[in-house]
Amino acid sequence: MKLTTMPSEFQEALPILERIKAAGYEAYFVGGSVRDSLLGRPIHDVDIATSSYPHETKQLFARTVDIGIEHGTVLVLENNHEYEITTFRTEDVYVDYRRPSQVAFIRSLEEDLKRRDFTVNAFALASDGTVIDKFSGIADLKAKKLRAVGKAQERFEEDALRIMRGFRFVATLDFDIEASTYQAMVSHAPLLAKISVERSFIEFDKLLLAKAWTKGLKQLLKACAHHYLPGLEQAKEACLLMIDQLGPDFCFQNDVQAWGALILYLKMAEPRTFLKAWKTSNEFQNAVLQMVALYQLRTKRALSKADLYHYGKEIAQLVENLRYAQGLSTDFRAIDQLYQALTIYDKHAIVIKGGDLIQTFGIQPGPKLGHILKQIEEKIVDGDLANTKEAILNFVKKELANE
Repeated sequence: MKLTTMPSEFQEALPILERIKAAGYEAYFVGGSVRDSLLGRPIHDVDIATSSYPHETKQLFARTVDIGIEHGTVLVLENNHEYEITTFRTEDVYVDYRRPSQVAFIRSLEEDLKRRDFTVNAFALASDGTVIDKFSGIADLKAKKLRAVGKAQERFEEDALRIMRGFRFVATLDFDIEASTYQAMVSHAPLLAKISVERSFIEFDKLLLAKAWTKGLKQLLKACAHHYLPGLEQAKEACLLMIDQLGPDFCFQNDVQAWGALILYLKMAEPRTFLKAWKTSNEFQNAVLQMVALYQLRTKRALSKADLYHYGKEIAQLVENLRYAQGLSTDFRAIDQLYQALTIYDKHAIVIKGGDLIQTFGIQPGPKLGHILKQIEEKIVDGDLANTKEAILNFVKKELANE
């Protein structure tokens, strides 16, 4: 098979391939970018595989970075782009179901492609547009099938993260898993307990944000892979309820909303502990917990200006969007109106600082000063106090007189 039109992302990178080939080596575009070009999907990272060894690749380019040179990968910086160029390789026995004990550099493209996870990721694309398909990946693309390269059990024993990648590809590509591949994923699912949580998070996060996330999540649950993911051991019924209530046409707007919804359906008593178990950042945890808190508040009453001030417009819209998907009452217009009605969006916009109150009224630093500053902030947000120096000082003067 030959591409009639080479996507622009590949055209921009063609000089890289040509320079490697001019030096007497082979070079091809490989992996997901080739698959996506065949499917007409947007292309993201363009990866290149070559018969040149890392030190040979580095001699061909002026600017390189050793990002994974022990595994054959060199980052080439060219024309304001970054390209990962990896030497053809084979891998020895995997010692921890994730990393090979040894990597051997080779000159054979076919041997390199044999170590790929799924047939639809095992393509190579030559500079003239010829698609090299050694494992019937094109037929699997047409059939919308996810099939392991070679023996499925061997692929998952080599790298158990491929199980999570499989469920993610079901969600992102809307594919079905070929029977023997699926059986191998089921039987090897316990190996996920040996995979780093950070790597599993990346795959599960991508699954939740995919268009066919309900399909991918159902397959993951059916395979009992959730038993080996943090905090999801008993989550099957809650996840199926979430799938049923949100429906197949609903897509999460971002991962804050996705993980927030997951926590809400799981009715997590300690949601931060759950997010920490996934090794997520504090920033991400705070955003998700804010969304959960505002959702729970929204079940009791309408939103206020104070809510928009404390939680922000984006979080409020995520909450309302989730309510809409669940068939609950919504008021998106109120979010815009309340947000626009705010006179300040951050406490740093208040014209009076703590030091001003200390100097003017002799208030000492401590709980009393903090309480007064909080009162000022809340009244300005509610619209009960103008954000002017005169108005604020008069308010504080009256408060102190009433003590």
